[in-house]
Amino acid sequence: MHRLELPTANALPFVAGTFDSVGPLSRASFPHRHTFHEIVHVTGGTGTHVVDLARWDLRPPHLCVIAPGQVHHWENTRNLEGNVVLFTDDFLLDHPADRDLLRRLSERPWLTLDGTTHAQTARLMGDLHDEYRRNAEGAHTVLRALLHVLIVRAGRLPETPAAAPPAPARAGSVADEFTRLTARIDLDLWSVRAYAEHIGVTPGYLTEAVKAATGRTPSELVREARAHEAKRLLLRTDLTVRQIAGRVGFADAAYFCRFFRREAGVSPGDFRRGGGEERIELRGNDVHSGNSPHGNHHVQRFQSIVHAESST
Repeated sequence: MHRLELPTANALPFVAGTFDSVGPLSRASFPHRHTFHEIVHVTGGTGTHVVDLARWDLRPPHLCVIAPGQVHHWENTRNLEGNVVLFTDDFLLDHPADRDLLRRLSERPWLTLDGTTHAQTARLMGDLHDEYRRNAEGAHTVLRALLHVLIVRAGRLPETPAAAPPAPARAGSVADEFTRLTARIDLDLWSVRAYAEHIGVTPGYLTEAVKAATGRTPSELVREARAHEAKRLLLRTDLTVRQIAGRVGFADAAYFCRFFRREAGVSPGDFRRGGGEERIELRGNDVHSGNSPHGNHHVQRFQSIVHAESST
């Protein structure tokens, strides 16, 4: 599991660059999982990309979407070229529906691009890399907008004709259903037991299935979903802290505040006053700092953190 940590308390959970600038682990040859999303635009090279149980031969250009928890690695690659974007769920605060779209894209992760879509994708990836590297004023809003366009356009692409992965076993289906439901805030499911009852399995079976598929427990992912929705409501609405607590399943506002501080590192009020950018602390996620004018400094930091926290 590759766990990426914040280099600073006010950093953005986002990294963009080429395979070379992001670092050697962006083309790791050993099976591994991430705690973050990864979108890869392959523009050159030969070899094979293995995602879960499916093998995809490189015939660039391709676009690949890898969700948190998916197992993947690169085999026998030569001259691999392209761009990589890494980000956490918290970077999608402006467009929470993109989480569900990314999950669906990760089920058909290998997308072949025609000439037009390849050129469009290359421009978007280039703009993301340039905006990330320059880190000018308001960069976070531009990066979120560009990423949203990239995700929406990826959702329009047809699936690559290839041998499909084996049909998922029951446990895999349960895990997929759980991850899909965590993006459905309208269902008002805020506990592992509630998710299990909705899916029609026991909490114990749900825990085993999700942990086997993602390397994380349902309770961790439910806490993450609740914190993510609370952050979105704090930044995008005028609801009071007490009202937001109720929206994410807390009858006691004081308990919600303790939960939020534990998950985000700051109080709900401080998070709102800081605009969500000043002191976001996401455990186990890599980011780009909003202070430094030197993007490459944080790419180097990203490399060292991934290396230090990686295991197979």
